[in-house]
Amino acid sequence: MIGRIRGEVIEKREGALLLDVNGIGFIVHVPADLLDAIDGGSVTLYTHLQVRQDELTLYGFADRESWQLFRTLLSVPGIGPRVALSILSHVPAEMLRRAVMREEIALLARVPGIGPKKARQLVFALRDKIGTEEVGMVGAPISDADSEVIAALTALGYSAAEAHAALRALPPEVRDQPVEERVRLALSSLARW
Repeated sequence: MIGRIRGEVIEKREGALLLDVNGIGFIVHVPADLLDAIDGGSVTLYTHLQVRQDELTLYGFADRESWQLFRTLLSVPGIGPRVALSILSHVPAEMLRRAVMREEIALLARVPGIGPKKARQLVFALRDKIGTEEVGMVGAPISDADSEVIAALTALGYSAAEAHAALRALPPEVRDQPVEERVRLALSSLARW
């Protein structure tokens, strides 16, 4: 198994990097946030090699925590490497832990390839596996109105992580505002980023 790889970024592809490692080009699929953060040059990634009957696929992560979380997601029945990578691309590790601990099904259901049924299955399967004891009860749980704001923002093309961050950035005094007003305020804060 290939556990780590270091090489020069030759090109960025949709969802993957092409790395030159001593003259050999490796295609490594990476989460979207990592793909956006890499500008070129040399990169070191922790990797998971997925072996199929007709294909070898390499998945790369910036740190051991993300790599371990990916492998934990693969242990959930019905979650393959592409869906696990999609989850990590849309929900940062800390937010995923918090969502599992608080059973925030709506946040997980916004990830492409995950619906409400699979989100419930994920929460149930991961509850004892992903180290939720480290995640304190920081912030308030997501309400139905918050879920509507997140749904509206993700429908407009923002990731669940971006939508959740914009929601958290809203001042406390707007928590009682109608959903439409909160979406408008969240969009204005996203536009400033």
